Amino acid sequence: MRHPMDTVGHWRKSSYSGSGDGDSCVEIAHGSVRMAIRDSKDPHRAALTFPVPAFASFVEALKKPGARP
Repeated sequence: MRHPMDTVGHWRKSSYSGSGDGDSCVEIAHGSVRMAIRDSKDPHRAALTFPVPAFASFVEALKKPGARP
């Protein structure tokens, strides 16, 4: 079964994916109420999904000084 956000153009690679193939990180897809995260090395496996507000809080916490990615 395909993930509901698994359509062309929805998935975006992290800017921290690195050089080369850029497949050593994660991809995200933004839905209207949920964010999805998947492994860029194996995009056909299951994705993790989170409510948009929870994901936004997580990202903001990572931006704080001393936060570890």
